[in-house]
Amino acid sequence: MVDKIKALRLKEPFGLENIQVTEMDDPGEPGPGEVRVRIKASSLNYHDYSVAAGHMNTEDGRIPMSDGAGVVEAVGQGVEEFTVGDHVVSTFFPTWQTGPARVADFKNTPGDGIDGYAREVVVRPTNYFTHQPRNYSHAESATLTTAGLTAWRALVVDGGIKPGSTVLVLGSGGVSVFACQLAKSLGATVFATSSSNEKLERYKNLGADHLINYEEDPEWGKTVRKLTHGRGVDHVVEVGGPGTLPQSIDAVAIGGHIALIGVLTGSEGKVPTAKLMAKQARLEGLIVGSCEYQKDLVRALEANGVKPVVDKTFAFEELADAFRYEKDGKHFGKICLEF
Repeated sequence: MVDKIKALRLKEPFGLENIQVTEMDDPGEPGPGEVRVRIKASSLNYHDYSVAAGHMNTEDGRIPMSDGAGVVEAVGQGVEEFTVGDHVVSTFFPTWQTGPARVADFKNTPGDGIDGYAREVVVRPTNYFTHQPRNYSHAESATLTTAGLTAWRALVVDGGIKPGSTVLVLGSGGVSVFACQLAKSLGATVFATSSSNEKLERYKNLGADHLINYEEDPEWGKTVRKLTHGRGVDHVVEVGGPGTLPQSIDAVAIGGHIALIGVLTGSEGKVPTAKLMAKQARLEGLIVGSCEYQKDLVRALEANGVKPVVDKTFAFEELADAFRYEKDGKHFGKICLEF
């Protein structure tokens, strides 16, 4: 008789009320080039919510969640990178190992195009995982796959941040909070925005230098320029999309860099192209990053001691409640699942 494991599946018609706890066959022993991993934690991203809520196309019965962290239980023939007992974390684009961007869709992304990590055990090729940072919990490690790596690529890989740089982060979600922490660890001055003064205080505790409530100050782009004596910031971590992009362009320095990461305010909208051109700023879209970038991030976190902010943790079976909490926007940093 085949052993069973627990898993969550998205059932049609898609929606949070149709996330089902199910059983599936244990995947068994790994084959050549594969590892068997006992999943211990995951973390929530807006992308995961969009899939679960039916805003993005996926297959009936899909196992959600792109982020997964756990322990290697067995390794297949020829595997040298991992050994039994290693703590590992999943990769967002398993087929993008190194070099410049190779993907423009989610067909090989766990939790979207293929089954994800809302299950107890997976057997996958080694390129689906990297090592976790030393002294990280599984929940902390699970935040790296999507949010941590996105912030790292925006600032370090694409942005080329250096000590003395100025960085603007928008809102208080996982990418923005992680970007604040990374920027401060790299010697940057950080400007943070939020609609909540309580969250701005939390940013202050993380070392953010300038705090702006964007509801009280809707022209925060001008405020950033004033605070920088007319210069603007070198880097903007832009998670809002069309609703915030005009202000981000206002805030960026001549020759600066805007990392376009999110579309929280919509997928289309007007862009002040003349102002962007006049500023000769670089507006660069990005989606997470490669396995090589993730390995670089892990080494950096081991060196600088930065740990992600985990706002709240839910049990595996409480995924729908966790998504509702995320949708309400009350969190600061990351929301995690523990198995």
